[in-house]
Amino acid sequence: MITRRIALTAALAAGAVLVSAVPAAAGGAAAPFPVAVGLDNPRGLAFGPDGALYVAEAGRGGTGPCQKEGPEGGPVCFGRSGAVTRVSHGRQKRILRGLPSLASPEGTEAGGVSDVAVDRRGTLWFTVGLGGNPDLRSQLKELAGMAKLYKVGRHGPSAVADLGAFEKRANPDGVQPPDTNPNSVAVVRDGQVVADAGGNSLVRVGSRGRVSTLAVFPQRMVPAPAGIPGGPPEGTPIPMQAVPTSVVQGPDGAYYVGELTGFPFVNGKARVWRVRPGHQPMVYATGFTNIIDLAFGPDHQLYVLEIAKNGLLSGDQTGALIRVDKHGKRKEVLSKGLTAPGGLAIRGKSAFISNCSVCKGTGTVLRVTLH
Repeated sequence: MITRRIALTAALAAGAVLVSAVPAAAGGAAAPFPVAVGLDNPRGLAFGPDGALYVAEAGRGGTGPCQKEGPEGGPVCFGRSGAVTRVSHGRQKRILRGLPSLASPEGTEAGGVSDVAVDRRGTLWFTVGLGGNPDLRSQLKELAGMAKLYKVGRHGPSAVADLGAFEKRANPDGVQPPDTNPNSVAVVRDGQVVADAGGNSLVRVGSRGRVSTLAVFPQRMVPAPAGIPGGPPEGTPIPMQAVPTSVVQGPDGAYYVGELTGFPFVNGKARVWRVRPGHQPMVYATGFTNIIDLAFGPDHQLYVLEIAKNGLLSGDQTGALIRVDKHGKRKEVLSKGLTAPGGLAIRGKSAFISNCSVCKGTGTVLRVTLH
């Protein structure tokens, strides 16, 4: 069901380029330059306490087994090409390899390692998505390691929470069939918080991997676009799901969650939610298009990363980085040079963005100096 998936269309992957020399950017940032290259579908980013940058790579799939219809609607093949890359002092190295990955036969638009987080002790955590019914994992044994949260210990990664099993059991948004796609993870004082883009929910992972629901994000009715094969007439109200792709803990201790939105991905309708445990989620900022990640800067201003500033159905690959001040005023910081960006981290006066997030072998991490 396309309303419950992150539909990264083939148009976003076509013609992807490395950005190594970009003219000076207007609107609050200097020209970006790459700090990591040659990545496979790079997604979430996180800094460790030692200053190293960690990059989630969803991989490039593999030789199979294959499915005729994957999360993006086309065929996908399984492989163990997912990875986590560490970048430090100008060097990059894949410190974890062989992680689950589902991708098109061309190795693009992968699903796999979605995000990384590092706690104060330097322990690495990461999510592996799925983008479908949790039952897929029992139908295809190779998928058993997907839809989970992992912790990296002395002997390598181990699953600490089965988020797919929780979605199947609890199904917080009540939509049938259940759907799970663990995407963003944030490490907090009493555990981890994960945005499940498939389940339209924010969940907490506590001690011993116990999972509980923190918030559910509702769907809205929007006018149907023209040309949906077998769909309703243009303008007919249809449901558009929230599809929460990102979570970050703000300086006030609350969780901030960004929406990609589901089909038909109406421009300007993506929102940022503010979630306090025990309270109903509240809309914090509006007017965005297809949010893929969030981060707070050292000035406590919120930065919002859009994967497609003109909408996922536009065929335009251009993303955007937007700053939101404490009064809710938005300003585009950077757009030129961003091609389907997928992850955001801020350290000091620099933003780090994973670029070409649906690309095999040509993904990068860009560093952008903020003014």
